[in-house]
Amino acid sequence: MKQIVGVADMKVSNSQTESIITYSLGSCIGVVIYDPVVKVGGILHYMLPESSIDKEKAAARPYMFADSGIPRLFKAAYQLGAAKQRIKVYIAGGAEILDQSGFFNIGKRNYMALKKMFFKNNVMINKQDVGGNTNRTVRIEIATGDIYVKTSGGKEVRI
Repeated sequence: MKQIVGVADMKVSNSQTESIITYSLGSCIGVVIYDPVVKVGGILHYMLPESSIDKEKAAARPYMFADSGIPRLFKAAYQLGAAKQRIKVYIAGGAEILDQSGFFNIGKRNYMALKKMFFKNNVMINKQDVGGNTNRTVRIEIATGDIYVKTSGGKEVRI
C-alpha cells in the first residue's frame, strides 16, 4: 500500500506492507527518517523555513514549516517506537525552481533552517540530494528502509 504525502503534509508508518512517497519537491524539502530496528519510517514535505511568518497558518498547517513540522515528524516516529540514536535521515529538495535568479532563495533558506535545527538537536544527515533546479520525488519502503529518489526527466534511483 502506498501512502502519499502532499505538500505541507507528513506521514509516518510501521506497516511493512507500506511505502510512503512525496512528489514534486522543488524548493520544498522532503525529510525522510527511518529506524531500521523497529522499521518505522516517515516523510515530511515542508514548504517554508519559519512558522513565525504566519502564526495562524502555522497553527492550522504545522507541516508547512520546517520549525513546526520537523519536530512533529520525529515525535510521531518516537510514538511508534523509533529511537533518536538509531534514526537514519535523508533530505531531498531545496531547489531553486521558479526563482532561477536566486532572489528569494526559498530552497536554500529551507535547507539552512533544517541544518540549524539538526545542529542544535545533534541530528546527523546520512544522505542528501538538495539544491540545483530540478524537482524530486522521494519514496521509502517501510519493510526495508530503502529510499528511492527520482528527478524530473530521470529514472528512479535507490540511494
